[in-house]
Amino acid sequence: MATITSHTLNGTDGTHASGIKVTLTRLGQVNELIFETIMDENGRLEQEVAADQIVPNATYELVFNTGSYWKQRHILGAIPQIVLRFLMPDENAKYHMPVILNPNSYSVWRSSND
Repeated sequence: MATITSHTLNGTDGTHASGIKVTLTRLGQVNELIFETIMDENGRLEQEVAADQIVPNATYELVFNTGSYWKQRHILGAIPQIVLRFLMPDENAKYHMPVILNPNSYSVWRSSND
């Protein structure tokens, strides 16, 4: 079983970016939604993915729907989604992808957070 984790931080004020809807989809001829969840009050995500849902050479898409987060803060014209595409070659690995978000930019990286 693999684990997808993340931490979202608001780069404008240094707070945790909580309440952001996140989806994971396996891309293919027919896209398959793996999970849909909400970042917790500390801007954290930890979601397990069953081994039978992992195809080592498939591309996965993790989408952070940030538009409503910025709208709640009365910031218009912000980036509405952050989309990360990646592979999961190891069905037992932990895939940690933290995000620092700002209204007009973001920074993301894959960390080996074992």
